[in-house]
Amino acid sequence: MAGKVYIIGAGPGDYKLLTLKAAEAIKQSDVIVYDRLIDSNVLGFAQDGAEFVYVGKQPQHHQVPQKEINKMLLKYANEGRTVARVKGGDPFLFGRGGEECEYLHKNGIEFEVVPGITSAIAVPAYAGIPVTHREHASSLHIITGHHSAENKISGDGEDKPLCDFETLAKQEGTLVFLMGVKNIGEICSGLMKFGKEPRTPVAVVEKGTRPGQRVVNGTLADIAEKCVHYRVKSPAVIVAGKVAELGESLGWYGRGVLSGNRIVVTRPAEQSDTLVKGLEAHGAHVTEFPVIKITEVQENERFHTALNRLDSYSWLIFTSANGVEVFFRRLSQLKTDIRRLYGIKLAVVGSATEKALNSKGLYPDYIPEKYTSKELLSGLLERIDSRDKILLIDSELSRPELTRGFKDNSIDYDEIAVYTAETSNLVSRLDYLVPELEKADIITFASPSAVKAFVTILGKERVKELPARIVCIGPVTAGAAAEEGITVTAVAEQYNSEGIINKIIELSENRRLNTQQ
Repeated sequence: MAGKVYIIGAGPGDYKLLTLKAAEAIKQSDVIVYDRLIDSNVLGFAQDGAEFVYVGKQPQHHQVPQKEINKMLLKYANEGRTVARVKGGDPFLFGRGGEECEYLHKNGIEFEVVPGITSAIAVPAYAGIPVTHREHASSLHIITGHHSAENKISGDGEDKPLCDFETLAKQEGTLVFLMGVKNIGEICSGLMKFGKEPRTPVAVVEKGTRPGQRVVNGTLADIAEKCVHYRVKSPAVIVAGKVAELGESLGWYGRGVLSGNRIVVTRPAEQSDTLVKGLEAHGAHVTEFPVIKITEVQENERFHTALNRLDSYSWLIFTSANGVEVFFRRLSQLKTDIRRLYGIKLAVVGSATEKALNSKGLYPDYIPEKYTSKELLSGLLERIDSRDKILLIDSELSRPELTRGFKDNSIDYDEIAVYTAETSNLVSRLDYLVPELEKADIITFASPSAVKAFVTILGKERVKELPARIVCIGPVTAGAAAEEGITVTAVAEQYNSEGIINKIIELSENRRLNTQQ
């Protein structure tokens, strides 16, 4: 039985402009056929094991001819696979989505179109330009700004005009040209030739909705020269009309303290939310590169034994939020009443672990001011005596400093490793993730295991070539990075997501000040 093809519009760049339906279609697809300029976070919605196929097109160079893309979609569908054909913007606006649908229909393949937000409207909006306005423009005209190879030459061998400039020059509404930065001189001269006022405001928005978005303002008479001067490149949207000048006062995008910064977060996907949202709230573009995945230790008899005799412990210690989640999930699975914890004192390392414990309706008796095993041990030694027995819930990869301290001080304890961190299988995603790493300004690490997994996935030589600055959550993680030959730029003073964010803001502010001097 043949599969199904989703023709998906991914929007203009900012992955948060992806529709819910598009994300859902990508999640359920076996093959992701994607274009150039698709944000890696869009592709991150794909299920584990999905196959990624890049068919990106660049100006004047088609990576894969359209006919081959059509055949590719047919091939995968005939294999019974669900295919996500992911295109920038909207698939039916200069996106050849119609051609792909015609081909699939002709060959009896089921398809569904998922519209996307077009750059013709979204990019001007991110630049503070309303494409319609009651006082300035009551109509919108969207025009392709480049010659198609098959239509460039007329029947008599002469170059065809880019578009019907005579008709467009008479329009009072907003003119939006897509894919036209290379031909902006022809666009402006064509409009003026047929009577468009040379003083008509024009705005060119480069990399709209993306890191590095910038706007060049001018008029039909001088914007082409300004684009050459400022070296404006594709992708760029050209807006001509009275509304174009509103962006100079209404521009809102890119004002966050971290705007323009590309930051890579290597935490597991289920743990990265606070860090990612915090960075994005300050304007950063965040790429998730989850190099490790957390898995529960199975067939853990020592864990079951400890849970069955909880009343023998006087202290229960958690070193991570993962440990908290696994511990209480197992309590539930064994139908162990939480009241069995009555009388047991609780200690945690780190604010994230504290929050995880709070979510269970419990509050720690002790949390060290600094989130380190040394600080935890020091505080515990002031609070326990020889009669106490400790249950330590941690990871198979936990460092031995804490348990060594217990032994040296003759403290009775049981250590139960309830989870481990495994290196994620990102091989199928590297083709689109590595370019993001190469463009990144900062890469963050929140654990030694993340550092090791990062090096394992990429290899030491490739890691050394990455230009990004490295920010670590604390000295232990920074030490692990140093052991791998990675130069660490900065270490957070607070060993949590907030600490990483604050340190990155500090680095960004220092760089800005140095640039101004």
